[in-house]
Amino acid sequence: MTAMTTLLRATLAGAAFLIAVPVHAADEFPFGMEMTLDAQRQPGSKRIPNLEIGDAGEARVELWCKGGKGQFSVAGNTVVFVAGAMENRSCSDAQATMDDQLLADLGAAANWQRRGDVVTFVGPKSLRFRLNTN
Repeated sequence: MTAMTTLLRATLAGAAFLIAVPVHAADEFPFGMEMTLDAQRQPGSKRIPNLEIGDAGEARVELWCKGGKGQFSVAGNTVVFVAGAMENRSCSDAQATMDDQLLADLGAAANWQRRGDVVTFVGPKSLRFRLNTN
């Protein structure tokens, strides 16, 4: 009987741990997380664009060259992104064009979906981001 009691205690302790640890559901918007665009580096840039989204939807945006802030508003699977002022950082014309296009595509996204560690913003052009889980 002691083996059964030990097993039961271990199971209950594991269940209590799972209840106590906050876990974001796989279908929740990733507030409080950072994600990286599923893209290759562009010529002349060592960066890959990423978003760091705060708990209230405030966002730090790092593009191929530019960087700045923005705001996400989410209701169900609907999303609105509004970019704030971006720092130019001595971008080439090509880099500035790519950054501006990415901001426009993100701003045009009307919906979002999440599958595991992949968040997709759906609009005229879908943008896939991978959550930074390390």
